[in-house]
Amino acid sequence: MLAALGPLAASPGATTARSVPVSTASAHVVQRQPPPGSCHARGAGLTALPDARCTPGAVNPAVRPASIHTTICRAGWTATVRPPVSITNREKLGSMAAYGDGSATAGFEYDHLVPLELGGAVNDARNLWPEPDYPLRSGFYLNPKDRLERTLNRRVCAGTMSLTQAQRVIALDWVSAEARFG
Repeated sequence: MLAALGPLAASPGATTARSVPVSTASAHVVQRQPPPGSCHARGAGLTALPDARCTPGAVNPAVRPASIHTTICRAGWTATVRPPVSITNREKLGSMAAYGDGSATAGFEYDHLVPLELGGAVNDARNLWPEPDYPLRSGFYLNPKDRLERTLNRRVCAGTMSLTQAQRVIALDWVSAEARFG
């Protein structure tokens, strides 16, 4: 399942016509993670990007342009597909080992690269990675990727951006996409 898919783009910020892989992973089965130490984040801190070989992103086959109004554009839909914590907690530890992040899980969010609200794969190791956690300020986490996810979801649901384009820009380089669309 985790055979090298190759990076989605030649360089960070580059665009490509290549689509994000479609997932067949089950939300209720612990997914195999890359080997320990095999993945390396690009950059560091709050704007780190996942290793494109390990975490290229993957999409949910149930979310297609024709289904967005009954899936990602419907309030509360992501809660109906989110994998159980009993599954993701074990995967997070394996993913952290793959990225060499130790075992202090509190410093990381097990994040969907292509978010559920953009039709990201629910529980596929190619779409989940240990993203550095954001500091809590004034009762809110200041995660620019979360703001970008909401912005892109609104664009897709309003018909001003295609689902495929939104999935691609966030999977390729969410930091550049945040600067452009955020």
